Amino acid sequence: MTAIKQPVSRTDVRRLDQAPRHRRVPYARSIAAIILVAICAVTVFPLLWLLATSLRPENTVFNGPFFPTMLTTRAYGTAWTSTDFGLHFLNSLWITTATVAGVLVFASMTGYAFAKLRFPFKNVLYVALLSTLMMPSTALIIPLYLQLKNIGLLNSQFGLLVLYISSSAPFAMFLMRAFFETLPDELVQAARIDGAGEFTVFWRVILPLARPGVATVVIFQFLSTWNEFLIANTVLQNTRALPLQPVLFSLIGQYQTDWPSLAAGLTLSIVPVVLVYVWMQRQFVAGMTLGAVKS
Repeated sequence: MTAIKQPVSRTDVRRLDQAPRHRRVPYARSIAAIILVAICAVTVFPLLWLLATSLRPENTVFNGPFFPTMLTTRAYGTAWTSTDFGLHFLNSLWITTATVAGVLVFASMTGYAFAKLRFPFKNVLYVALLSTLMMPSTALIIPLYLQLKNIGLLNSQFGLLVLYISSSAPFAMFLMRAFFETLPDELVQAARIDGAGEFTVFWRVILPLARPGVATVVIFQFLSTWNEFLIANTVLQNTRALPLQPVLFSLIGQYQTDWPSLAAGLTLSIVPVVLVYVWMQRQFVAGMTLGAVKS
């Protein structure tokens, strides 16, 4: 006799679906996780060494353990007083803020023009601006120095701002143009039909939608301007007008260097950059991943 097969009920099907399933973790994902952890460790190590050095006695910098057994904040007081840290910190803060604001104004307006407007020699002008990125800044120091001297802006923070904004605007314009091109042209056309002027379209319609691009430009420009050393040290001869980085470099002696004080000054100088990135990290990540996923 043949056995009669009973039909499977819905309850049995649900039990089978709810049964625990053992999934194997792909080896590729495990290897990728190990590699990322190693990269993170290599990246974080200099910051940990910098912080540990700023809190250790001077005689244990190179012959003591990685984590100091005795903590001291003497280096922070020495770095603050010996370099007049507060004055030069404010110099860096206002120079960087003014540079970021100027670059944003020029880059956003020119980026919008190249992305959404039509005018003669558009592509030629765009290529001409991008061609300035091919010249290294070190090769232009002597011509820029002589030019600032001829127009009377040498040894002034305003002349330094002119150099910073003019040299950084082309790359920022390139980024902003890429963000503006991702926005649909129908928004611009609809605003023009409603009677909005070109500046109104830019300010109230397009620019608010390009916040990821603005955040990307702000972070990149703030970081590059805050850490800039060579141009500032060349243009400014007045010590009190110098930003922070050239002054911190003066802590390196010819025969002996107070490494804890140098590390303390560098640790304090990192704080604004970290705060700016934490403040704008969401927009920055959205800007860096824009266009990575297609709908």
